[in-house]
Amino acid sequence: MVTGFTGLLTVTVFLPAAGALALLLLARSDRAARLLAFAVGVAELALSLVVFFGFQRGGERFQWVDRLPWFASETLNASYFLGVDGLSAPLVLLTGLLGLCAVLASWRITLRVREHFAWLLLLQTAVLGVFTSLDLLLFFLFWELELLPMYMLIAIWGGGRKEYSAMKFLIFTITGSAFMLVAIVAVFLTPQVGTFDMTQLLAHGVGLSGADLLLPASALFWLFFLAFAIKLPVWPLHTWLPDAHTDAPTAGSVMLAGVLLKMGGYGLLRINVGIFHQQTQQFAWALMALGVISVLYGAVVTIRQTDLKRLIAYSSVSHMGLVLVGIASVQVGLGELTDTGLSGAAMQLFTHGTITGLLFLAVGLVYDKAHTRYIPDLGGLANRMPLVAIAFLIAGLASLGLPGLSGFVSELLVFLGGFQAYPWPTALAVLGIILAAGYILWMMERCLFGAARERFDHLTDASFVEALPLVLLIIVIVAVGVYPAPLTQVFQAGLAPMVDAFR
Repeated sequence: MVTGFTGLLTVTVFLPAAGALALLLLARSDRAARLLAFAVGVAELALSLVVFFGFQRGGERFQWVDRLPWFASETLNASYFLGVDGLSAPLVLLTGLLGLCAVLASWRITLRVREHFAWLLLLQTAVLGVFTSLDLLLFFLFWELELLPMYMLIAIWGGGRKEYSAMKFLIFTITGSAFMLVAIVAVFLTPQVGTFDMTQLLAHGVGLSGADLLLPASALFWLFFLAFAIKLPVWPLHTWLPDAHTDAPTAGSVMLAGVLLKMGGYGLLRINVGIFHQQTQQFAWALMALGVISVLYGAVVTIRQTDLKRLIAYSSVSHMGLVLVGIASVQVGLGELTDTGLSGAAMQLFTHGTITGLLFLAVGLVYDKAHTRYIPDLGGLANRMPLVAIAFLIAGLASLGLPGLSGFVSELLVFLGGFQAYPWPTALAVLGIILAAGYILWMMERCLFGAARERFDHLTDASFVEALPLVLLIIVIVAVGVYPAPLTQVFQAGLAPMVDAFR
């Protein structure tokens, strides 16, 4: 049994929530609320850097472990159990980075400032809890905690049909949570399991194929899959995402695209792949089919969009389909090939988070200054907003997989793994990248270049506070694209035990 209590992960997870409480109790002005939220964001990023760079690739599988008895009884054997491995450590870093960017993106918020930052920080705690929980019941509680802050951010500080979009997000996600809860209870009530300890489930996942299961293992696999597929999201369960993105405030879109969608991909890798080995191989063809459909459908629909936010939202459906393509490569079941596809799927979670985070930051600045996201009305913005245009260009080129930027690394790994397992379906998925080049270049040409419009003569470029998150994400995108080894090596260390299970 994994034991210990270092305290680092507990502080990392709950510091934003403590900051939210301090905001509500201590901040006496909007300026004080902004500064306190910024201080918490900086401290959280520093802690996430410690968690990531302090992870020892040759050490224990789960590190920085915090474990305390929770409900220790014969009927409910649950624990407060946190820890990170090579799969979750990079996602903790991603959450710390985008959490600070979201705070800076909210700097000009004037409506109920303290509440806005409090909900934003509480959301960060919930996501971090999902990525670090090693107890299934605790995992579920953090998964549910995320719903309220995101709902409030959209419903109060959003635009357009914000109440409709917030409720749609809530209904879809709660439906997925219901499927997950049924699966968790069924796993716990299995006689040879009787625990929520994910380390034991990961170590003895093959035991779930026994005859004493409350539900068939294949049913459990699909119940978990539905919960995570809604969050990822996978076609045809994606319809909540464009509305949520379109009507969310900039900070909400950054967190939604950057880390909330990654909760779905993380769940697929941690639970579906990590525990249900036999079922993952058995249904790899179905995962590949859904992945390819998501990639192509998302890309085709993206081409038709005229709203910048909806364009990026549908492109996320397409790019998240690549996660399923990478996971489906486990059908090969042979060491390095499996590791390549899974590494690509995990890398896609990180790289897509930073790329879409940068895209939504840039779109938010365009909308704040030009007061429109309608692509036909834009043009010549590069002349007035050169820094924002540079950020837009880098994020767009990274999204279409330009070599030297982070998007290329993850897509290459996904396709290398996918081609070994399913050559023709993977070849179809590659068409999605070709379509991505079309809609990204089309969008940038129409928005950034061409003749400058007179009504935009008053536009100014990003201020220092607005430019800071842009620069942070640009540095990460370029750094990972040029030298991805530190990130890929950590992911491979986390995925290696899963690879061994498929041999």
